[in-house]
Amino acid sequence: MNKPSDLQRDGSMSRRQLLQWAGFAGVAGILPGGCASETAEQNTSPSFDQSIARFPEKVPMHMINDRAPQLETPRAYFAEDLTPNEAFFVRWHLQPIPTKVDLKTWRLKIGGHIDKPLALSMDELRKMEPTELVAVCQCSGNSRKFFEPRVPGGQWADGAMGNARWKGVSVRDLLQRAGVKAGAVDTTFNGLDTGPLPATPDFIKSLEIEHALQPDVIVAYEMNGKPLPLLNGFPVRLVVPGWYATYWVKSLWEINVLPEKYTGYWMAKAYHVPDNADGSEQPDDHAKKKIPISLMNVRSLWVNPNPEAAMVRVPAGKPVPLEGIAFDAGAGIKQVEFSADGGKTWTASALEADLGRYSFRRWRANWTPVQRGSYRLLVRATNNQGETQPMQSKWNTGGYMRNVIEEVTVEVS
Repeated sequence: MNKPSDLQRDGSMSRRQLLQWAGFAGVAGILPGGCASETAEQNTSPSFDQSIARFPEKVPMHMINDRAPQLETPRAYFAEDLTPNEAFFVRWHLQPIPTKVDLKTWRLKIGGHIDKPLALSMDELRKMEPTELVAVCQCSGNSRKFFEPRVPGGQWADGAMGNARWKGVSVRDLLQRAGVKAGAVDTTFNGLDTGPLPATPDFIKSLEIEHALQPDVIVAYEMNGKPLPLLNGFPVRLVVPGWYATYWVKSLWEINVLPEKYTGYWMAKAYHVPDNADGSEQPDDHAKKKIPISLMNVRSLWVNPNPEAAMVRVPAGKPVPLEGIAFDAGAGIKQVEFSADGGKTWTASALEADLGRYSFRRWRANWTPVQRGSYRLLVRATNNQGETQPMQSKWNTGGYMRNVIEEVTVEVS
């Protein structure tokens, strides 16, 4: 099915238009404060080289790519439990992307193997029973920059993720309203982005019908209490909590129920990982069998001290506040521990407010270094199913699912 033609949308953007869209700035002085310890002296210039750009409705962000836009959230924003809309990461696959959507003509169409095709306006969606939850949206290739050997793809550091409160209508309620016929197998989701050529595979993702009917899978029209920014999927996007963001289709306009397995490119070929417990393979021995990526693994990351700082100095004998975030696919975080001796011993941190099983879980601790010198601080999370993070990095050809125990070096003087 063709994309809607009655929407007020701009055509393909030229590179010059995109650069006009994005106001470039230097790295220094644009990141928000409030993250650094009062007892720590940190050089906050990133230790990796990235362009900084400002796109509409966004603060200055690390730019991975401009066509299609890929913008990374600066780490300082992870000091907030909910990532602000204006700092939430951006990842589109196809260019051109929608630059205008007229809600007077936009409709969410539901068709396929159903009893009653629907074309719902925003007003009609908002009149349905709302569903609201807090969930992490994380790109499959988050932290790809750190894979060794390097792999192709967007070279994200750790900011291809965000945590938001999503409000919308459950896909289950929409499908029940349309009436799913017996024998349904898959449900597909299509957004408004289009490819540069007719032969470009449309960005369509699918969920098995049983998954689509789970109550937490929603079509979201609000993000942190406001309409979605255009770059994050206005007017609605799919929210698949616990699953990587490749399934979180932006600017959604079409849902189809199928009586057979969907075999489009973005499910059959793209975003595949080795079919084993940790999605890993060897650089010189690639996996013979791969499957579509799905559930996120357990992760914890540093916010303070900032591992992107060129140097972190702290005084000996004084408490150093440690802070970070942890999350998983929805089992929930059981504990987060840190180590100051390379992983020989671990100390539990304190977990802060639980915003829901799909949300960031903030952790805090204090560490008092006694002796001067260089320390390598490690952090690891364990979820309620006993899953934890590996000491050694796993590798795959896609640069997906990184969840190694993260570290930050601190100089004690």
